[in-house]
Amino acid sequence: MISCTFLGENIVHIGDNGAGQIAKTCNQVLVSQTIAAVGEALLLAKAAGVDPANVRKALLGGFAGSRILEIHGQRMLNHDFQPGFKTKLHHKDMRIAMQTAHELGLALPGAALATQYLNALMGTGQGELDSAAIVLTQERTSDVHLNK
Repeated sequence: MISCTFLGENIVHIGDNGAGQIAKTCNQVLVSQTIAAVGEALLLAKAAGVDPANVRKALLGGFAGSRILEIHGQRMLNHDFQPGFKTKLHHKDMRIAMQTAHELGLALPGAALATQYLNALMGTGQGELDSAAIVLTQERTSDVHLNK
């Protein structure tokens, strides 16, 4: 019997061939939108004159707390976009998600917006940055900057 314990603690059989790819795609849809939501929340705090770092700390202790808020939120505050997961890879995965949704006749407007943020990063040559760099596009469109 082959041991898969090196893969992680949460091993779930998703289904037939292709089901795992759909699960991965669902993960990327969720992650991309959560990264975008974290960026928006931090920018809202900054625009309102509230310290976004303190808002992040407070949110981590509540229902909005998540690994994305913890890790990507800190990257956004520090403007440290050394890749954990490169934008260009997340962009590729989101193209797959949007194509799959199109083939299924399914509207995913939140995922479409997150994909557009990734498109903007790709278009400005920032594909090598971590996908937390979504906040850079949000900063440009709102003229609010976390690091100023």
